[in-house]
Amino acid sequence: MRENRPFTSRLSRGQTVAALVWLPVHVLVLPLGAALLWQRGLLGEVGVNVLVYAASALFLLLVLGSFFRRDFDALCERPLRVLGEVLLGYGLLIAGNLLVSAALRLFGLEDNPNNDAAIDLARQSMGPVAALTIFLAPIVEESLFRAGIFGSIRHRNRAAAYIVSTLLFGVGHVYAYVIYDVKALLYLLQYVPAGLVLARCYERTDSIWGCVFLHMLNNAVSIWALSAAG
Repeated sequence: MRENRPFTSRLSRGQTVAALVWLPVHVLVLPLGAALLWQRGLLGEVGVNVLVYAASALFLLLVLGSFFRRDFDALCERPLRVLGEVLLGYGLLIAGNLLVSAALRLFGLEDNPNNDAAIDLARQSMGPVAALTIFLAPIVEESLFRAGIFGSIRHRNRAAAYIVSTLLFGVGHVYAYVIYDVKALLYLLQYVPAGLVLARCYERTDSIWGCVFLHMLNNAVSIWALSAAG
């Protein structure tokens, strides 16, 4: 991860505070509130997840709007470089996922409960889950983990920015399962390639849209594969 160009994509101080404060709201508070609606029969499982991500996406687009517009201008200045980094990142992501999956099989771990839950939701209602997975999740997660965490740390310590943002990205996906089985913490390893590659793409493109598009591409291919498999 050699640094060979300046990294200028930064949230303002107020936007950074808003993103970091919203992270526990998105990960903990909103899911708990939506779960209450599910328990009362007001929402189904798909609706609960769509509500959580739609609420976070709306909040982040409103609060970070100027940041998204500024980084979109930067994207338009170098579209071919961004496209190249997105495609390269997707290749690195595939390679990293294959290596981690092989390592996890050594521990007898193959079925990631978070992935299984997403598959079950997609089989219930493919359209809303596809919209959530391809559009809402990348915007929310890249805003929080890359722009918020990586971006706020990187100007102080680049290595720490990669490590902290990647670890929190993984924890955010598996913590609910660790409560019931501490072995589920090992599934955090499956999010290390994505955490590192998405941060690399953000850094190399110097635009949040680079890692958003890479995240969208990865999720879109996964949804397409799931749909094709029936």
